[in-house]
Amino acid sequence: MNKYELAVVLSPALDEETRQAETAKIQALLERFGAKIEKVDDWGKRKLAYEIQKVNEGFFSFTTFEAPATAPAEIESRMRIMENVLRYLLVRKEA
Repeated sequence: MNKYELAVVLSPALDEETRQAETAKIQALLERFGAKIEKVDDWGKRKLAYEIQKVNEGFFSFTTFEAPATAPAEIESRMRIMENVLRYLLVRKEA
């Protein structure tokens, strides 16, 4: 099991209920591929460094988890097609 961190930027057009549903969907996706979630850090709405799809704000969320080595490829392939995700970054943390 390796430690990973997933950074996600969600669309700022989402209302509170939809944003929480998207976050829950992402956490369910992680658990589906054997991840044990350690920490979820919600930063809320922040200004982006540059425009993405003509949007200059987004909801930032960082999730730290442990997962098998095969999980990141599967998680990234599912994250890529989620509509409300502007950007994501999945990195392996050093032990």
